[in-house]
Amino acid sequence: MLIGNVGKDPEIRYIAPDEAVATIVLATTNRAYTMKDGTQVPERAEWHTVILWKAWAKYVEQYIHKGDKIFVEGELHNRSFTDRNGLSRSRAEIWAEKIELLQSKNPSSFAASDKSDIK
Repeated sequence: MLIGNVGKDPEIRYIAPDEAVATIVLATTNRAYTMKDGTQVPERAEWHTVILWKAWAKYVEQYIHKGDKIFVEGELHNRSFTDRNGLSRSRAEIWAEKIELLQSKNPSSFAASDKSDIK
């Protein structure tokens, strides 16, 4: 479970005529604090890649935009791949099972975000 801000507009791909996949870049923040010995630990942002499928992807396409605050619940998946330069890479992704718009930069999107038909 994560709560954070969408870092850029979601990317939507259609892998079949009616089957969408959405990718969201989500920023979560660890707040600054002071340790008992007086050491200052600065605020730090972590970036996460969130993947949503089918009806949730269509929901994202309609209602989620850069700057929105969202709640995401899902599973962590690690995948490995070879990049264009032939280097081995790995990436952790959250495959979301649920998403909720908590605060929108576009108030009309927030009011219209009915998820009652999403499964």
